[in-house]
Amino acid sequence: MNKFETIRKASILGIIGNLFLLIIKGVVGFITNSQAMIADAFNSAGDIFSSIMTFIGNRIASKPRDEDHHLGHGKAEYIYSMLISIAMAMLALEVFKSSLIALLFGSHYTFSLWLVFVCIITIFIKLLLFLYTHKLSKKYKNLLIEANAKDHRNDCVITFFNLVACLLSLGGITFIDSIVGMFIGLWIFLSALKIFLESYDVLMDKAIDESTKNQVLELVRSHKEILKVNHFNATPVGYQYQISFTIFVDGNLSTFESHDIANHLEKEIAKKISEIYLTVIHVNPQKVDKEKRS
Repeated sequence: MNKFETIRKASILGIIGNLFLLIIKGVVGFITNSQAMIADAFNSAGDIFSSIMTFIGNRIASKPRDEDHHLGHGKAEYIYSMLISIAMAMLALEVFKSSLIALLFGSHYTFSLWLVFVCIITIFIKLLLFLYTHKLSKKYKNLLIEANAKDHRNDCVITFFNLVACLLSLGGITFIDSIVGMFIGLWIFLSALKIFLESYDVLMDKAIDESTKNQVLELVRSHKEILKVNHFNATPVGYQYQISFTIFVDGNLSTFESHDIANHLEKEIAKKISEIYLTVIHVNPQKVDKEKRS
């Protein structure tokens, strides 16, 4: 199963899992008037939207390059990640406002064992989804699936605090429920902001990270026939980069020999560094003294 097919499967699992959680959280939350559980239900609604955006963005990004898109459609992942973050931020503000109103003016909170049951089920399902999507994000280094993995992880933490609020209400401490609802809203907003900034950086062609750049340069320097390298440039293409740079080789080599060095290096980079989508190498001759060559 290839990268895009695997991510599509993860998106579908996310939609199914979150739809189930949305229903049970919504029903129990509104019956008990728990602001924390209602906020958690809205969070699941946001997760469904995120999974749908992941599905659509991944489908577009999987299309090969064509006459109109010479570098492929990889940036669709980041456009849809940005849409996810905006929707999450709007949802977060609404959740925070509702919980704040309940805290200031009071709410008719009713404890129910169903609240505890829903929290436990949510933590279990979200933990499984997190472990699955986290593994995929590490393997494919995909921002969309990474955003989903972080969201599943956050949900485990959020629902844990929801569970604490439920248990505290048994002792008559009901205001914690509204505070947890506000906390959930703030958490969603901060997560949305982080996803937005990561997507923005790529769409604005942020430079390649130093770790990947150093990997490329180490491969270049492993070829003793390459005397110097400069003019290193990188452009994001989805979750990967197109890079270009200039190498200097012995000017006494034939045109075929010098370009054969570049061709082999391009293939080596493509094979060993998955973050690189395309490598373009310019070859320049450099004068080398015959005494030094011998």
